[in-house]
Amino acid sequence: MTVGFCNVEVPAGLPVERWPFVAIVTVLERGSITDWAVLTRAVRLDPWGPVARQLEEYLAHERPRGLAPLVERAIAVARTECQAAERAEVAREVDDLVRRSGLTSSAFAERLGTSASRLSTYRNGRVTPSAALLVRMRRLVHRLAAELATEPATEPATGPAPGPAKTLRQSRPTDS
Repeated sequence: MTVGFCNVEVPAGLPVERWPFVAIVTVLERGSITDWAVLTRAVRLDPWGPVARQLEEYLAHERPRGLAPLVERAIAVARTECQAAERAEVAREVDDLVRRSGLTSSAFAERLGTSASRLSTYRNGRVTPSAALLVRMRRLVHRLAAELATEPATEPATGPAPGPAKTLRQSRPTDS
C-alpha cells in the first residue's frame, strides 16, 4: 500500500511501525476502512508499540468524529487480549515448573513460602505471580534438579541379586 495523501508518500511494504507520524495522521483523517485496518493490524501485533502510541498521541489532540472511539476500542481490545495471553503463558510456565520439580503442589508452595491455594491461582492464571516469585520458582526447580543430579545413583530394588539364592533352610547345617 502506498500512502499518497497530503504530500506524504510511504513506499509499499514499509512496515507501519516505520511510517512517519504524519502518514498515520493522514491515514486516520483521509483513509478508508481498508487503510485503517492496516493500523489496527499493527496495533494487534504490538498493543504498546509505536503505532499504538502514535494513535494515542493523535487522539489526545484530535477527536475525529466516529473514528476516535473505534481506534481507542481497537487499542483497548488488543491490550486486553495481549494481557490475557501473557497471563496464560505465565500460568503455563508455573504449571510446568511445578511438574518439573517433582514435588506436590503443597510441597512446592511450602518451599516457595506461599500457600497451596495461592499457588493454584498462579497455575490456573487467575492471579499472576510477581516477577520475584517467578524467579524464585525457577531457582527452586534448578536447585532441585541440581540436587537430583548430585545424588548417588541407587540400584532399583527389583529383587534378589543374581547368583544362588539362599533360603533359611539352605543356610542351616544338616545332620549327617
